[in-house]
Amino acid sequence: MDKKWLPLTIVLGAAGVAVVTASLWPDNEEKPPLPQTLCYGALSRQTAELIDDGKGGEVSTEEWESPGKGDTAVFKTCQVLRANPDSDYPRGIFQLIISDERYDSGPRKDSVPLGSGFTGWVLPEEAEAMLPTGCAARMGSTAPYITVTLSAPSQAEKKDLVDRDTALRNSAAVVREAAAKLAKKYDCEA
Repeated sequence: MDKKWLPLTIVLGAAGVAVVTASLWPDNEEKPPLPQTLCYGALSRQTAELIDDGKGGEVSTEEWESPGKGDTAVFKTCQVLRANPDSDYPRGIFQLIISDERYDSGPRKDSVPLGSGFTGWVLPEEAEAMLPTGCAARMGSTAPYITVTLSAPSQAEKKDLVDRDTALRNSAAVVREAAAKLAKKYDCEA
């Protein structure tokens, strides 16, 4: 080999080794696994994905809590979001509110009973479950009731995304699971 080509051969060989090493080197920016529980541990990812606005996208949440109004002590809100394929900003799908209440407001007009396990009611776009007696005290409240309320405007019948029965089942599944997991977490199951 001609000595004048030796430096070029060494440089090209080193560059080749660097490219192969870089392509095989593990990526340092591994994404953490998605959380399997959302909304203060009250919802599974699978149940949160039941309610959709028809556009898909990865589920995420924004959670915040504050003292309730007046002498109430519990107010937690969880906004369930879905990723937009063409935007960096996720869109809101539904909201779950956990709060203490001084009185039972009863069911909404045209709602159906929540079913076995919890007192509550369901509409396609809204639902509410009342946690068992004793949960309020365990959660630090002097109010007699703790409610889990779902607001899912995309499920309204006028939006025509899903039929009424499916929307009722999905809304009921979300509040039932949230109420059951919170009751278990605070050891106040019925």
